[in-house]
Amino acid sequence: MRPPAVKKRALELGLEVWQPTKVRTAEFAEELRALEADVAVVVAYGRIVPRAVLDAPAAGCVNVHASLLPRWRGAAPIQWSIVHGDEETGVTLMQMDEGMDTGPILATASTPIARDEDAATLSDRLSKMGAELLRQQLPRYVAGDLTPEPQEEGAATMAPLLTKDDGRIDWNKSARAVHNQIRGMNPWPGAHTVLGERRIKVHRTVASTLDPEGVAPGQVIALDPEGILVACTEGTLEIQELQESGRKRVDARSFASGRGVAIGDRFSNGGPDA
Repeated sequence: MRPPAVKKRALELGLEVWQPTKVRTAEFAEELRALEADVAVVVAYGRIVPRAVLDAPAAGCVNVHASLLPRWRGAAPIQWSIVHGDEETGVTLMQMDEGMDTGPILATASTPIARDEDAATLSDRLSKMGAELLRQQLPRYVAGDLTPEPQEEGAATMAPLLTKDDGRIDWNKSARAVHNQIRGMNPWPGAHTVLGERRIKVHRTVASTLDPEGVAPGQVIALDPEGILVACTEGTLEIQELQESGRKRVDARSFASGRGVAIGDRFSNGGPDA
């Protein structure tokens, strides 16, 4: 067991740290209530917080969520926004209730998603945006200067917890959809495919609208200095960096020159355990 980075940093700053196994206990709620705090801030918790805990601080609990609610409620909003090709996202300051990211909105900040940005870089940007939004708006909330606005339930979408199978590439999709999946699954669980009996993780790609005719999805149609060109149902995907299981990450030229792939080879979807 290793302490999380937040705990390590808090201890370095001389802050008191609790790390309860469960928050759904009367003891934890009572400890929180005894602090007589004005407000509690919840970030990246990913579970339902019970009413006793929500009511412990005088002004309740406020959540910093990495999407523009009600879009992408749930545990993996950053990843699913990229997978679905969203052009914009942001952070939301929300007054928490007992639902999954269903509480009224206090403030938001938005940002465009670059076409080649992945979940790792977007997460880093949104963490800084969330901290700044919290710094600006939390004092206003405690002072009673922010009016909570109910979410539009009809516009809600869900961002469920990721599984390893979410990274399995389906070459029957469009090149843009596969490219978005690869970006959204970085760094975890990683987008993966199968070449023969080898499991391949795909790290970096470029999508093109070039439509090769008479080629099966997943088939390698060309090798060039920049990448491995793979046919999709719509468009072509250029793989630029990839990694065979048990080996180091390499660029496409190195992989091809090492006879890792040839024109006519076909990447497959693999099974659930591939």
